[in-house]
This record gives sequence, structure tokens and C-alpha cells, in this order.
Amino acid sequence: MTGVDRERIEAATRELLAAIGERTDRIGLENTPKRVAESYAEFFHGVGEDPLEFLGEGMPLEPGDSGEIVIVRDIAFRSMCEHHLLPFIGTAHVAYAPGERVVGLGRIPRVVEVLAARPQVQERLGEQIAEALSTGLQAAGVLVIMDAAHSCVTARGTQQTRSTTVTLASRGTFADPVGRAEVVALIARGDDA
Repeated sequence: MTGVDRERIEAATRELLAAIGERTDRIGLENTPKRVAESYAEFFHGVGEDPLEFLGEGMPLEPGDSGEIVIVRDIAFRSMCEHHLLPFIGTAHVAYAPGERVVGLGRIPRVVEVLAARPQVQERLGEQIAEALSTGLQAAGVLVIMDAAHSCVTARGTQQTRSTTVTLASRGTFADPVGRAEVVALIARGDDA
């Protein structure tokens, strides 16, 4: 799975509970340290994983197939904000203009998943996804649009419960505003396409 040290997380959770004035032996909390360690192993399983391994195999394009755009919309993701260790949950839309090959469509969500399963900020996550696809596929262009609700905004501080954050990362031909506009329009069409 991951290099998560479950015993240390359990001990730290007991210390945290004691620091907020709780008794760690209280019914209801006695198994909390173990549950927290299990959830952190899941939340952070992407630490140390290489997203490029999902892009190694692909299918070569036939001559004359240039100009194709591949869009995978509505990829659900969740990550943990590295500033507060609170979740942010949202949707990623990923597009790429293939270079010489394409990859199975299920590989794109795997790249998103493994990069999201680390302490993150949304802006860097989008950039990492774009860079992985650009490098791993040698794509002519890549565009990543992410829309997420952040618990550090919705559940604490300003408590803006309906607020989401949208970020955009682009590479290659999609870094040009004109080239990017067509792809953004296709993504925005959603179910109407």
C-alpha cells in the first residue's frame, strides 16, 4: 500500500485527542486511533507512487489521425489540503491532443487519483496532472480543469458552504488561448454534446 506508519499515526491521534481534552479510553473513541490510521493510509496512498506508470502502454495512432482531441469529463477526485489536512472534493476534466499514441481512457482517472492521494493544493495538483500527461503521453496539448469544494473554506474559517475553486492547467497547443477555447467549450457543453 504505502509507507504510512500506522502505529505512529495511532499514537499521534491519541495525543491529539488528549490535547483537545478528550479521554482516549472513552467508549466511542477507543478505536478512533486505529480508524484514523487506516483512513490516512487510504488518503495518502499516492505518496511515492509514479503516475507515469499508468501511461506507459498506449496505442499508436494511424497516420493521418492527427487533430484528434481526447476529453475525459467529470472525473471525481478527493484530496487532502496540505495546509489543514482537511479534504477537498471535486471534479476534474482532462483533455489531451495525442502526439503519436493514445492511452486507454481508464488510465486518465488513475493518474488523477494517484496524484490526488497526497497532501496537496489544488493548483499544484492540476499542474502535476497536466505535466504527467504531457510527459507520459508526449501529448501535443494538455488541459486540466478542476472544480473542488475545500473543507478549509466550507467547514471552518469563512464557512462558505457553497463555494468552489476552479483551476486550469495547460500545456502545449492548449496553452494558447485560441487552442484552449475550443476544448473549454467542449468540456462546458457537458451532456449537451
